[in-house]
Amino acid sequence: MSLVACRDVVKRFGTNTVLDGVSLEVAAGEIVAIIGRSGSGKSTLLRCVNGLEAIQDGSIRVGDTTINAPGADLRAVRQRVGIVFQSYNLFPHLTVEKNITLAPRVVKKISDRDARQIASDVLAKVGLSEKVNAYPDSLSGGQQQRVAIARSLAMNPDLMLFDEITSALDPELVGEVLKVLEALASQGMTMMLVTHEMGFARRCADRVVFMHQGKIWEQGSAATFFDNPKTPELTSFLSAVLH
Repeated sequence: MSLVACRDVVKRFGTNTVLDGVSLEVAAGEIVAIIGRSGSGKSTLLRCVNGLEAIQDGSIRVGDTTINAPGADLRAVRQRVGIVFQSYNLFPHLTVEKNITLAPRVVKKISDRDARQIASDVLAKVGLSEKVNAYPDSLSGGQQQRVAIARSLAMNPDLMLFDEITSALDPELVGEVLKVLEALASQGMTMMLVTHEMGFARRCADRVVFMHQGKIWEQGSAATFFDNPKTPELTSFLSAVLH
């Protein structure tokens, strides 16, 4: 059974249909890169998968929970589904360690000692062990984004959602964040990521999904996807972003 199953998902903001019958399955351990122009519905899809946006039609299942079913426990779903945005959303008055240990302590009722061990483990994963007592303001954008990833990993999620997490970074900092994603990929983390980084999508994704006008326009294996567009819309998009 797939870890994520979106079926005929419709999402409207007022009269604007942002997702127009989107169906997508993601298997456990799979990495799906979602590409497309601004306004094509990519980020909205991630927010719907995490239950941050309610959908008007269709269904979304994560694990064995249909998240738009009446009475669905969205808090439980969000404990299993991490999401990292382009803005880091770190608490500036808390150290890196406290930013990371807050949710495990408050939500999962993990002891301070165990939470600090988790923080140490996830900081090692993102290559920032030495920043455990630093405050966010003293970190570069790339380092703050890596702390944001570590904070999500601290909840031991089944699925990670990444929404344009490199788009606010200076070009020289993008590589350090992508390295973290590559490491997570090699460890078998299930990921859905909205990205402009076509080289990364080609290298690390199992599957690439091209969204256009609120629909999944094309999808395929990352190995062949970029070299073999089937529609003029994808051809035009790739010629704009690859040159």
